[in-house]
Amino acid sequence: MATTRISLQTSRDWLVKLIKSETFLYVMKRVLQALLTLLLASALSFFIIQLAPGDYVDTLRQNPKISPERIEELKRQFGLDRSWPEQYVLWLWRIVTKGDFGTSFVYQRSVASLIWERVPATLLLAIASLIVTWAIAIPLGIVAAVKQNRPTDRILQVISYAGQGFPSFITALLLLIFAQMTAPLFPVGGMTSINHSELTWLGQILDIGWHMILPTIALSITSFAGLQRITRGELLDVLRQDYIQTARAKGLPENRVIYVHALRNAINPLITLLGFELASLLSGAFIAEFFFNWPGLGRLTLQAVQAQDLYLLMASLVMGAVLLIVGNLIADLLLKAADPRISLENLN
Repeated sequence: MATTRISLQTSRDWLVKLIKSETFLYVMKRVLQALLTLLLASALSFFIIQLAPGDYVDTLRQNPKISPERIEELKRQFGLDRSWPEQYVLWLWRIVTKGDFGTSFVYQRSVASLIWERVPATLLLAIASLIVTWAIAIPLGIVAAVKQNRPTDRILQVISYAGQGFPSFITALLLLIFAQMTAPLFPVGGMTSINHSELTWLGQILDIGWHMILPTIALSITSFAGLQRITRGELLDVLRQDYIQTARAKGLPENRVIYVHALRNAINPLITLLGFELASLLSGAFIAEFFFNWPGLGRLTLQAVQAQDLYLLMASLVMGAVLLIVGNLIADLLLKAADPRISLENLN
């Protein structure tokens, strides 16, 4: 009994400490802000979509096999016969009370199931691109800063400007041409091969990874170029600070000065950019998914726009906003972990 009582007291103390911690309070505050942001963003998106001429059933009127009575029945079924505010309130009420985002007009399926099928593919592509971008851009940015105004720095600057100057769709087109020239070395259609289900678990992982190569490169090039330039600029600013000169004057090894003292302070602004980088990758993923036939959220959203599939489009936009908010929250927590001197309250 005494041991159980001590265990319960310890658990209670740990829970109280967690609730009172700065990180927990900050996360709760951001969650409440996120709910308000999502409400406003969804309302604005809904009414902007409604401003577009026509709706889903208007495209059905062009089919002579569908009678006017059937058109009116579909409008009542999908709630399109109601006013815009009524449609939005009913849609929002179903989400809050039932977790129901509606039914897709085109697929005749639950919108939530369609979204959950596509989100993992988009996240997989975006996270892979993020890892590749940071793994290449940060070291090259450091090299460019250390070799400032030398041939290495100039070459890297040319590469950076060239990468930023190429729009994502041009990069995707060039990679498609490259894939055609080297066929069948690089697959460009879909996420898996035809015989994917027959492979071992390791073979399935390698198959997906092989299909990811070109979309990941297409998604990474522009981000890599910008991040490399930012890394170079931030590190150069830090290297000019007085405390860096003092560290050098004390005889510390140059590698220690750069990688321990300078880089630790230069990395903070880059972590802040992480949330926005994730959002830009998700928007850029739309282009990569379209060109490489990747079954992600971007292609689904594009199809919803073309078909004026209202509830599917709304759910896709809300999911994009959620991923942006989560990305920024993760960036703030990483910034706090990288530099404990930073107060989370000052990040708002």
